[in-house]
Amino acid sequence: MEMIRAKETYQRAGAYYVRTEAMVKGFQIPLYVEFDEHDTPDTKYVVAVDGVLPVGTCRLYILDGETAKIERVAVLENYRGQGVGSRVILEAERWLKEMGIRKVIITSRDAAVEFYEKIGYTADWSKKEEGGAFTTVYTEKYLL
Repeated sequence: MEMIRAKETYQRAGAYYVRTEAMVKGFQIPLYVEFDEHDTPDTKYVVAVDGVLPVGTCRLYILDGETAKIERVAVLENYRGQGVGSRVILEAERWLKEMGIRKVIITSRDAAVEFYEKIGYTADWSKKEEGGAFTTVYTEKYLL
């Protein structure tokens, strides 16, 4: 499995494919909700590719010089539970660290908080948001 830092159109298309399959099709998230103003030709994505098939992705969003969000984490259903998600997140963290980012925020689906805690994120349940497509919980991690 290869982790790609998407820079080319076809690589970004891989990120969009995974998000469409996993989130739009899998969780019935409308396209206009899943894809927003942070999806631009300059947006940074990590894409996990198995052979020629994109199977996992996440989006990186810089908040300021030291803080970033990892968003839109998605893995195709047949690949879940195989470590793809954690590999995508860890590659994103390496990339962010290279850019000088020290703190990463992820707003996790409440059902996925344990996944993020296993890879070093700390959840703050007092920052829980209900209402959108999912109930989300704020998590954060400091990069060493």
